[in-house]
Amino acid sequence: MYSQEKAIETSGDILLYAMPAISLGSTLIIGDKQGSWQFLKGLAVNEAMTFGLKLAITKPRPNEANNNSFPSGHTSTTFQSAAFIQKRYGWKYGIPAYTLAAFTGYSRIYADQHDILDVLVGAAIGVGSSYLFTNEYRKERMEITFTSNRDNILLGFNYKF
Repeated sequence: MYSQEKAIETSGDILLYAMPAISLGSTLIIGDKQGSWQFLKGLAVNEAMTFGLKLAITKPRPNEANNNSFPSGHTSTTFQSAAFIQKRYGWKYGIPAYTLAAFTGYSRIYADQHDILDVLVGAAIGVGSSYLFTNEYRKERMEITFTSNRDNILLGFNYKF
């Protein structure tokens, strides 16, 4: 039983680093520079809010290890990453990302590091900070068209905002 408990806690710890790495790494791989900046701005706000609240509100952890319980940093970070993925690239990728973020929140409660309020507020901070800066990814934003016949020439320009 102890090894299963440790595996759940360790999985949440791994996701804390894996989800932001995957989110930012994906933008770099596909060449989405705008997405990279959107992710980094959301992450910066998320971390500032989370750690600012931890310093301002010294709530003891359920296991009484320290007074850094509120809000859950693991949860805010993984939900910030999940919200970025969902809003930028759609629900096809967002659902698995949110599932991993929810598991991270569960792992923190299961490990007796946080209570439900810590996790819910962490999730809200993560989603909110990502939604502040993230917009939908559109690879093709600009289109130029050209049509001609004997009598007419038509040049078109479309830009998707």
